[in-house]
Amino acid sequence: MAPLNFVGNAVDPVNDGEMGRRMKRLISWVTILIGMLAPGFVSGGQVEIVNVEVVCSSSCTFSVTLKHGDEGWDHYANQWDVMTMDGRLLKSRVLYHPHVDEQPFTRSLSGVKIPAGTSRVKIRAKDLKHGYSSKEYTVQIPEPAS
Repeated sequence: MAPLNFVGNAVDPVNDGEMGRRMKRLISWVTILIGMLAPGFVSGGQVEIVNVEVVCSSSCTFSVTLKHGDEGWDHYANQWDVMTMDGRLLKSRVLYHPHVDEQPFTRSLSGVKIPAGTSRVKIRAKDLKHGYSSKEYTVQIPEPAS
């Protein structure tokens, strides 16, 4: 009588090597599919905006705290933008290197001119691999400091 596998089918010791190779191929394909369908679970995921502080006088300075699973030069949070609520870009802060060992991290951007009558703006962030995050952060523009 031949030995049985885990589902009760007879195992052919001569062809068992082929079954192992098939299983390895299947596992490889499943791993590739998971990587394509759920990048946030396999890699650094999208950039998260953790906090925004704004100080205004004649122009505004934004201090934005980002959190991202930076992995190195090919995958890191590389920019955040200040935008009007209708999507007009006011100014961008480019990040030129990964912050693998510094998470979360805060960077500032000065000289942002806010259009008259604007009470809120939104902040969006992106990384090299996924582009812009699906979540944006809305912030109130404070009255200018006197």
